Amino acid sequence: MIVFGIRCNFGAAKNHMFKNYTDPWGRQHIHEFNWTRAELSVMESSFFYGYLVTQIPAGFLAAKYPPNKLFGIAIGVASFLNVLLPHGFNSKDDTLVAIIQIMQGLVQGVAYPSMHGVWRYWAPPLERSKLATTAFTGSYAGAVLGLPVSAWLVSYVSWSAPFYLYGVAGCIWAIFWFSLTFEKPAFHPTISQEEKKFIEEAIGHVSSSHPTFRSIPWKAIVTSKPVWAIIVANFARSWTFYLLLQNQLTYMKERLDMNINDSGMLAALPHAVMGIVVLLGGQLADYLRSHKILSTTAVRKLFNCGGFGGEALFMLIVAYTTKESTAVIALILAVGSSGFAISGFNVNHLDIAPRYAAILMGFSNGIGTLAGLTCPIVTEKFTANGAHGWEKVFLLASLIHFTGVTFYAVYASGELQEWAEPKPEEEAWNVTALNHRSSTAGYGTTKNEVPITLAPLPTAEQLTKGHLPSTTANEERQETTTNPFTA
Repeated sequence: MIVFGIRCNFGAAKNHMFKNYTDPWGRQHIHEFNWTRAELSVMESSFFYGYLVTQIPAGFLAAKYPPNKLFGIAIGVASFLNVLLPHGFNSKDDTLVAIIQIMQGLVQGVAYPSMHGVWRYWAPPLERSKLATTAFTGSYAGAVLGLPVSAWLVSYVSWSAPFYLYGVAGCIWAIFWFSLTFEKPAFHPTISQEEKKFIEEAIGHVSSSHPTFRSIPWKAIVTSKPVWAIIVANFARSWTFYLLLQNQLTYMKERLDMNINDSGMLAALPHAVMGIVVLLGGQLADYLRSHKILSTTAVRKLFNCGGFGGEALFMLIVAYTTKESTAVIALILAVGSSGFAISGFNVNHLDIAPRYAAILMGFSNGIGTLAGLTCPIVTEKFTANGAHGWEKVFLLASLIHFTGVTFYAVYASGELQEWAEPKPEEEAWNVTALNHRSSTAGYGTTKNEVPITLAPLPTAEQLTKGHLPSTTANEERQETTTNPFTA
């Protein structure tokens, strides 16, 4: 919530930074900065240069180091940098602002792959949709609060207020996170043995060895069609998400003639509906899988394509309407529909390659970040000559989503890929799971682990006298050994 609330700050503040405006009390204000729309667009998009760089490295880091600690560091440092941003703006140095934005992107880029690293150890397979979507709901709840809170603070306090509020809140949150979270169930001091056993047995074999650059099957990953289905879907989702997160208030002001201090709550409605849909979608997806109503592949395709298809259709309405009520309703339905897709592509990494989930998340999120880089620039180009340019902006968003629907429907999979199988010789961290899964004796095995002691071979003298060596050890063991043919 805090991270995506932070991303709303710039979008709300920029409307009062380079334009004259009237506050809710009727007082006139002269803009403080002389930056052009293009310069603001470059400063805003500079965040994604840093965000892009750390996506794949973050997957390695989350596989090698405790992912919960990395997640806490990412949020804490990003929040501290948010406090510094107003000072960067006041320096009138756009380069300094861009540097702070890039640094924020670098640390925030670790967040998503780290969270996938957390689920690697904590999420049972049939609960992954529910748990992951519940966590990801924070992203959309962040927008639900971030848009109106940022708009309210900019209108009633100052353009810098949201930066300070979210920065301080994130630093306080990080302190609690480090004291309350643990890397694995085995490390949690208060978890019950029943819950720990349930999680480890459900997850199964999870190697304790960390993937290295050489051990990762890069060729198989890069040539995997299910992986590219996730990547294309991630790009499509990122395009519209960042479009609205950064420009929704500006769209409502320029295209619908709405005041920024009045549009904050309306701007939050689509994301509020999406947050609810994400939670319900996760529950429904796991229900369909756990009750064997649909296969994992069918569930992922149904939710992803249905969600994206609905969003693409309603975006067409947004593109052509200039009526406030119609536009807001269409936005609510579009963004709400996309909530189902989170139970599709966004948890699909854990289906096809749980061992490399953090790395795949970094890979796909890195490609998705290209949408965040290019979307502000494209939007600025389309809208530079007037509000009619918003029509092209939303038509393009709709086209991108239709492309995502088609590609995912054809190539996506919910099955564990052969290249993602752990090697048999690799040691597992969850020994409980292995003991549980190997408790059924196979041919030629015994139910206990008492070593078999063979009697020494008889000498020639013993054979002639009829005295054989003692077999007491074997006789004792035979009492506790199950014959594989009679068990």
